[in-house]
Amino acid sequence: MRRRHPLPKLWLLTDERQGAALWPALTRLPRASGVVVRHYGLPVEVRRRLFARIAALGRARNWTVLLAGDPTLARAWHADGHYGPAGRGLFMAPVHDRAEIRAAERAGADLLVLSPLFPTRSHPGAKTLGTLGFAALARTTRLPVIALGGVTERHAPLVKRLGAHGWAGIDAFTAPDQKRNAVPI
Repeated sequence: MRRRHPLPKLWLLTDERQGAALWPALTRLPRASGVVVRHYGLPVEVRRRLFARIAALGRARNWTVLLAGDPTLARAWHADGHYGPAGRGLFMAPVHDRAEIRAAERAGADLLVLSPLFPTRSHPGAKTLGTLGFAALARTTRLPVIALGGVTERHAPLVKRLGAHGWAGIDAFTAPDQKRNAVPI
């Protein structure tokens, strides 16, 4: 796994809900963005082929492409890093509170995905951090923080003011009203 600098400010997290809308979303993703390939529910070989297609597109567009889950698998598949448990290489950790931030720091995370900032379709009814909670948590770490959870392109200036390095989305890139290219903060 290779480390890229600077770290992307704009991230697309994939999952099965995106379906066929994933490919148009990827074509709208700007150069030097990041993609986290999740798709946890796919059989391993199908997931590997999907990852390989996204990684090939990513090489052409100078993306950082991470594989969610097992860091050993991420290395074997030549990902730029992984999303999830600690391991070697570029390590993006999902966090939701101060305890998880501290655990990710101790584990050697390179950047944090702090969520949920706002209500999301993927976790209906989940308690959100809100802007004040997000900002307070983002200030507790020196690591770059990526905002996730109901965040769209229109929130980019806000998340920057809240202390985020950048933002990530799942539905933000695949919603029917997302017709133009997404922009980082």
